[in-house]
Amino acid sequence: MGTFYITTPIYYVNDVPHIGHAYTTIAADVLARHFRQRDRDVFFLTGVDEHGQKVQQAAAKAGIDPQTYCNNMVPQFQSLWNRLNVSNDEFIRTTHPQHKAIVQSTLQNLSDKKLIYSAPYTGWYCTFDERFWTEKDVVEGLCPDCKRPVERLSETNYFFKMGQYKKQLERYITEHYNPPDPFIGPQSRCNEVLGFLKKPLEDLSISRPKSRLSWGIELPFDPSYVTYVWFDALMNYVSALRYLTPESKQDPERSFNHYWTSKTPQSPALREHTVVHLVGKDILTTHAVYWSTMLMALELPLPTTIYAHGWWTVNGEKMSKSRSNVVDPNTIIEKFGVDAFRYFLLREVPFGQDGDFSEKALINRINSDLADGLGNLVSRTLTMIERYADNKIPALDESVYTPVDKKFMGDIGTLSATAWHHIGQLKFNLALEAIWEIIIQKCDQYIEQSAPWKLAKKSEDKAQLHAVLHNLAFAIYFLLPFLYPFMPHTAENIARQLGLRPKFIGKKIVWGKFAAGLEITKGQPLFPRIETTTSTKGAKPVNQDTPASPSPTPAPVPAAAPAQITIEDFQKIQLKVAKVLAAERVPKSEKLIKLQVDLGTEQRQVVAGIGKK
Repeated sequence: MGTFYITTPIYYVNDVPHIGHAYTTIAADVLARHFRQRDRDVFFLTGVDEHGQKVQQAAAKAGIDPQTYCNNMVPQFQSLWNRLNVSNDEFIRTTHPQHKAIVQSTLQNLSDKKLIYSAPYTGWYCTFDERFWTEKDVVEGLCPDCKRPVERLSETNYFFKMGQYKKQLERYITEHYNPPDPFIGPQSRCNEVLGFLKKPLEDLSISRPKSRLSWGIELPFDPSYVTYVWFDALMNYVSALRYLTPESKQDPERSFNHYWTSKTPQSPALREHTVVHLVGKDILTTHAVYWSTMLMALELPLPTTIYAHGWWTVNGEKMSKSRSNVVDPNTIIEKFGVDAFRYFLLREVPFGQDGDFSEKALINRINSDLADGLGNLVSRTLTMIERYADNKIPALDESVYTPVDKKFMGDIGTLSATAWHHIGQLKFNLALEAIWEIIIQKCDQYIEQSAPWKLAKKSEDKAQLHAVLHNLAFAIYFLLPFLYPFMPHTAENIARQLGLRPKFIGKKIVWGKFAAGLEITKGQPLFPRIETTTSTKGAKPVNQDTPASPSPTPAPVPAAAPAQITIEDFQKIQLKVAKVLAAERVPKSEKLIKLQVDLGTEQRQVVAGIGKK
């Protein structure tokens, strides 16, 4: 079936991990688990970037040397990934001797090819981004990227001849622009990179003088310089695969040839292989331009896809230390659980767009989708099997099937193609939407139409009753491989309640055979509803059987003035024409319609108040 190499960026250790780090890593984990189930040979890499000026400054501020500082910070990332159930195959550190050696060998290789040269340079330098900007880039003395003040520097550095690959890169991006495997996604981000390449592409400074920065990988051809942190960091994608390492020192099943070029001694021809880099939109240019031209210079294949996701705001505001609103994933999962957090991040917004995090929105998802949806379905089904079938999955007699039964079984069978397609296209929210619509909502409808409680009243309807219960249990079983990449613990829990004993072969889960006679083990509610009658701050899950406290009588609220905007605000509005792909009424609303629309360059989900009673 070929190989699948999935990576996150390596995260900078100058601060603790936050929701943005978790978002990228969970998305990569979903892809890794998904493709393992589909029998792809998966390698999932994440790690940390330990060099650079920000780390050197953070260590100095803490009064310790940079290596000790890094050693103190790294476990915080590793611990969080363990808590989030991340199944990475390797965790790379850029201070590892193997990585350092490969970076230096690569630099020497490029130098030998006359692709690196020394030259004086004067420009504006941003310490936060650790990069130079030209005069035309800087506006009012601020970095165009992070909006922090820049300083004027004049120094001699080493440069990589990046500019000479501009046309080759433009041509490659254009040739790999369209689905199903675009080089850069989503398409709007690809357009940004093409726009960037319309300007002259400068050569890349790949060194920093030790007089200014000592914490880095020394240049092999000039020990008075260290490597620019981005050149160092980007090399992690191939250093983790032992690029340039003698074959005698490589594991053939985890080598560069195996996962990047898919060449093996037994099969020198290219095999089916996929290399996917997930990145935040702020580092897309670094990957799509810097990394791509580096690979071209090294005469190596480019990754299959570089996919840039959006940023998270918090309660509508940009996340920052100064606002004290940086979301700590550890705090969220302690309060709401790992799988609820994983589900929310990938269900709430399309991957690639910006999203807003709030505890209120998370609680709404938990209560509506997880407690009332998934949890309620599993609880109802197992309760009926417990009550009407002696706690065992009943035998199935298809001869008693009604048109309702046949339609139900046909409907759930459509999930495979739909969900697999969406996950493969990184449309995680649409995959989860399909799971909920095709399985959970169809099951709820099937229960209401079949009315097992009525069938249980007549002995002559026993075979029909057992068919309904068997079908419901099978639908939940059928759901497991689709749910598992997003919510691994929940899927395993459901499997055990169905009487299955899931096991692992390597990192691939095997669910076991579904059959009549399996004895169910009904457990606690998967996702108890969260009480929201008081402030959601510090809200705790409550058992579904616990009666809710009566809500206090609300105080009268004066009527709000009609919402209006000025003509200046109206002029800022962008009107766009879109094709409606799908539409459905928002539950419990009279006029709200949820629309899936195609703008031509990307798909979006919007809500419009255009429904009729």
